[in-house]
Amino acid sequence: MKTPRNSTLSRSGITAAQVEEYLRAHPDFLAQRPELYLVLEPPQRVHGDRMADHMAAMLAAARVHLREAEAEGQAARGRAQGFADRAALAVLALLRAPDVLECVTQEWPQILGVRCCHIGCEATQRRYVHRLPAGTVADLLPPGRDAVIRLTPIQLPLLHRESAPHIVRDALARIPAPGGQPMLLAIGAASAEELPTGAVESVLFLGRAVGAALAR
Repeated sequence: MKTPRNSTLSRSGITAAQVEEYLRAHPDFLAQRPELYLVLEPPQRVHGDRMADHMAAMLAAARVHLREAEAEGQAARGRAQGFADRAALAVLALLRAPDVLECVTQEWPQILGVRCCHIGCEATQRRYVHRLPAGTVADLLPPGRDAVIRLTPIQLPLLHRESAPHIVRDALARIPAPGGQPMLLAIGAASAEELPTGAVESVLFLGRAVGAALAR
């Protein structure tokens, strides 16, 4: 069923006639916004060259969108793989380190290419480990979730200490510490590129590696 030319298109009160009038007054509107072709329905029939051009523009915009999405997907996978490779190097450094906590906080940032790495614990405080309020780990990592990458992180001073003003994205991983004490690995990034969203499994692996090293 066709919409009457003067019918209201939305709650804002804009009518089909007003849209048509605007487009006639601005014939280059769609040409300047090719992304709109992705949400427009093509005409059912082709009547003349101008209509054919309209359909061709929609197809071209869709192809561009698909190419861009594919390129971004490949780039994202590449960034995640790059972080995974650096995580493997970080674990190798952990295996040969005489002091596990020092290695994580002092060496890992450079190896992982991030701003900082900190370890927090709710039970004890010692060199390279800062004290967290009771319940912090459970609040940040509820049961069933042992790692997360946060695009809009909170509690930055608590988790990232002196680096807090520079952190734009972070990753948290539960550390399976000896004795079951709640411990947390916090990785802070100064840019989104340092910590790709697809690196959650690598972050989980790093947290478990710290726990295994502490249990040696």
